[in-house]
Amino acid sequence: MKSFSDLRFFCEHIVNKYGSPDSASEDEKADEFRDVYLHNLPLNLKTLNAVAAACGIKLNSLDGEKLPQNLRGYHDVFEGKRNIYYKKNDTLSGIENTILHEFREMIEPVFTEIYPDYESLRTIAVHLAANRFATAVLLPKESFRAKAYETGLDVIALSKYYYKSCSQVLLRMGEVLHGKLFFYGALYENSNHDKTDWRVTYWTGSCNEECPEANVNIYSLDGFFPRRGHQVTSESLADMAIKTGKTHLVEHITLVDGTEDNGLFAIAQPLLLAPNKPGKVTLITLLKEEAQKLKPQIEKTDPVIINSFHKHL
Repeated sequence: MKSFSDLRFFCEHIVNKYGSPDSASEDEKADEFRDVYLHNLPLNLKTLNAVAAACGIKLNSLDGEKLPQNLRGYHDVFEGKRNIYYKKNDTLSGIENTILHEFREMIEPVFTEIYPDYESLRTIAVHLAANRFATAVLLPKESFRAKAYETGLDVIALSKYYYKSCSQVLLRMGEVLHGKLFFYGALYENSNHDKTDWRVTYWTGSCNEECPEANVNIYSLDGFFPRRGHQVTSESLADMAIKTGKTHLVEHITLVDGTEDNGLFAIAQPLLLAPNKPGKVTLITLLKEEAQKLKPQIEKTDPVIINSFHKHL
């Protein structure tokens, strides 16, 4: 087997196995990264430092003010040597994510060199691919999906278990559940000093491809499912969780006037910074027939139960 002490060899490995760079999904590239570089090692900063060194990449920490605005890290090649820079005082999870993100961005031009027919991703696309690759390395698809079901799709519990942000966990849930289950999830946060402007900062969803009729169109229903930037609606499930600092659950959400449809089932859980003072709120929605999948989260949080809503979450 060839040495993997150079990014080129890793890229050749991908091409040899999958035929072309774009034939391998970001999850598959992440699987290969773990198989080639991690083996049975724990995925932590010490291991990533060793991987970087093996690939001829130097990791550098920088004070936040020395980084380009709004960036947690970047990479460059100086005097023929590869460098990754990350924010010195970032969280451990943030540093790990930055290193993996920059690794994925660094291999993109190498793919073009070794496979001339490959059309390299453009700036925004490679950034998104790098985000997904980093998350897929940190939260492997199969094991993460199993843990998501084990916790009852509990974003806060998963965040604590993996030491990852609620936003990263939520978005990964949408990816690993896609094709398996209808699911909508949102994260509400408040950045204002007076704590009165709660909005959706992240949202995701998945559909059930195994049973196409077991779905609701997230993009229809005239804004029923809140998107990024949507301000919390008064008397909504998330609003109740924010105001009381307690988990709330609605057992039946009807969508059509005058019809006893099967409806939806939803739970809103606050992440408390102090008693009754939430810092974030997660909202998870499933078809009512899939409500049992939330059982572990329900048993853990002992929610306030609301009987029904009509046409709102």
